[in-house]
Amino acid sequence: MSQIFIIAEAGVNHNGSLEMARQLVAVAAESGADAVKFQTFKAENVICGAAPKAEYQKATTDAAESQLEMLRRLELDPAAHEELLAGCRAKNLEFMSTPFDGESVELLAKLGVARLKIPSGEITNAPLLLRMAQTGLPIIMSTGMATLGEVESALGVLAFGYLGYGGRPSLPEFQRAWRAGQGVLQEKVTLLHCTTEYPAPFGEVNLRAMETLARAFGLPVGYSDHTPGIAVAIAAAARGAAMVEKHFTLDKNLPGPDHQASLEPEELKAMIRSIRQVEAALGSGLKIPTPSELKNKDIMRKSLAATRTIRKGECFSEDNLTSKRPGNGISPLYYWDWIGKEAERDFQPDEIIQ
Repeated sequence: MSQIFIIAEAGVNHNGSLEMARQLVAVAAESGADAVKFQTFKAENVICGAAPKAEYQKATTDAAESQLEMLRRLELDPAAHEELLAGCRAKNLEFMSTPFDGESVELLAKLGVARLKIPSGEITNAPLLLRMAQTGLPIIMSTGMATLGEVESALGVLAFGYLGYGGRPSLPEFQRAWRAGQGVLQEKVTLLHCTTEYPAPFGEVNLRAMETLARAFGLPVGYSDHTPGIAVAIAAAARGAAMVEKHFTLDKNLPGPDHQASLEPEELKAMIRSIRQVEAALGSGLKIPTPSELKNKDIMRKSLAATRTIRKGECFSEDNLTSKRPGNGISPLYYWDWIGKEAERDFQPDEIIQ
């Protein structure tokens, strides 16, 4: 079975500090994550000056500060990206980032990242999706807030870009590309089920939607978790998630929009350790005795045994035959076949019938 790919989502929890970003990379590597993911954007390219903050952002940052001002503080410049990428490679950790604008897509492609990530909020941003697919890189797409129809439309845009279709992009063309591009989408795209709230209420998680996405689109499906704690991420692994993504921070008490809904380092380690245990426990699905069970089989099972002395020629009966451990003799499954059968030799009390 292929390994569940675990993404430690640093996001903007570096607070604009390269030193904090370095520390987040170190924590992700020590925790056993497969990748650490940041966010790449130019604030002015992403948001209007009058755009309001989300309620969770108001609660965790300066309410008087605009969303644009907040995002300006959280940018990482190209040099920081290069340093973090090099640091990840040195630790055998994949560097990932979510681009929020075309300029950021170009930067990440130039840096040579292995894949790109579409966040839930950009799933209807067709120009950005098209540009990402035109890089040819594999894509992970979060589907928070989306309907199945919106996911299908987004996949159509990606297929249009991957297939190199010309002409004017439009919804009918995207639908045509989606139908024609099933092979390339299966090769390139992973979907993540997600609930876009920070923290996400447990009652709104709907983990079964992972299976709905898998049936609808035939693509690998994982889960991006915003719930408190680690239980739901572990449950997603048990339900067959191909990927699990989870926000983490150095300290939940740090100022910033995402710290409070993130795991601290020890929690991240516990989550990854538990997911790996679940992954090992999932197994092949074949119902056969395991190697460790085989060594216990004779000890735990029973055999037919004599309850008293049985003389040669005497018939086995309910009075002289029972079932006892160990299980290295005749199985009690054949109990009734032996009733009325003549003993071919003497048997002592408690002797296993061979």
